[in-house]
Amino acid sequence: MTEYAGRAAAPPTPSTPDPFRVMVVDDSAVIRGLITRALETDPEIKVVASVANGQMAINTLPRQPIDVIVLDIEMPVLDGLSALPHLLQADPNVKVVMASTLTAKGADVSLRALRAGAADYIPKPSSTRELTGADTFKRELTEKVKALGQAARKADPRKAVPTPAVARPAPGAPAQPTSGFTLPTPIRTRPEPGPVVLRAAPEFRPDVIAIGSSTGGPQALFEVLGNLKELKQPILITQHMPATFTTILAEHITRQCGVPCAEAKEGEVIMGGRAYVAPGDFHMLVVQKNGQNTLTLTKDPPENFCRPAVDPMLRSIVKAYGRKVLAVILTGMGHDGQKGCDHVVQAGGAVVGQDEPTSVVWGMPGAVATAGLCSAVLPLKEIGPYIRKQATRQAA
Repeated sequence: MTEYAGRAAAPPTPSTPDPFRVMVVDDSAVIRGLITRALETDPEIKVVASVANGQMAINTLPRQPIDVIVLDIEMPVLDGLSALPHLLQADPNVKVVMASTLTAKGADVSLRALRAGAADYIPKPSSTRELTGADTFKRELTEKVKALGQAARKADPRKAVPTPAVARPAPGAPAQPTSGFTLPTPIRTRPEPGPVVLRAAPEFRPDVIAIGSSTGGPQALFEVLGNLKELKQPILITQHMPATFTTILAEHITRQCGVPCAEAKEGEVIMGGRAYVAPGDFHMLVVQKNGQNTLTLTKDPPENFCRPAVDPMLRSIVKAYGRKVLAVILTGMGHDGQKGCDHVVQAGGAVVGQDEPTSVVWGMPGAVATAGLCSAVLPLKEIGPYIRKQATRQAA
């Protein structure tokens, strides 16, 4: 800040935590600029590198600490999917968000990238004009970058270095005007999770398995469902995803895990041994119709800023199935699923949460775990075997 002549600067203020450092990788300079400006409206984010292809990203990464990479898929020289393993090899703790168009091809490649180690994805508008006015895209990208940046810092605390202190005017010194408004001082609210207290595990064989997930969820779902072939119970899944992506997710689950899986359809009777994924932009609910548990899809308002959301799915499952419900909350931002899991527990059902070390973001599972709703909080690789054990026990 420019000082008025004759005024001495006051001592520097103490150093502040460094903003999350981001590299944007896209072959369009215009898109890179728009994404950079969108991210840097948040004072906790700083774009430190902006490059045009995967090879340039690989060359740039070793030169400076980076928390999150926003990586386009289709680029000349080296595309995002090809660059991904090299980036993760150079820095195993960096978090990569794949940016793809909202198409079947884009969804398929994004899910392949998630299986290859990307932390998350975001469907980007298909044109510069759309991106300019895409407030939802900008908000979601900012939220994802901050959550993943925090996860990257936890994985490698050395990245969290203080920014240089900034000299401030002495008290009473008039500040030079810089704009027509004043930005509020950023406040970092990243409380550590509270203690985890487990509930006694109910003694029953579940009639249904319900899974909720968000950031990092597809990778976690592939791991868990790979252990659940040939179960007799239905598996109902709400993963925070847009339309098209949920269709491709169900196809990947079928191929990858060997569990018959499809997007839920309105009025479909729920069958044992099958998995159902909530379609993008619809809440998936269970209702009893003609004595059978049936799926229904609604455009009711978003809950926890999400549609589909986990909470309405769980509430409806409890109404339809009663106490014999096993709810599983996997990695994800926010707290969607906490209220629904409270319904499960109050009805006599059981809740399992993914532990913090194996979660990409310990938001959703952390919320249910620290609320005292879980009978078990497990590493990802132990959740599938745990579900199988409960699902195949003698009926109680």
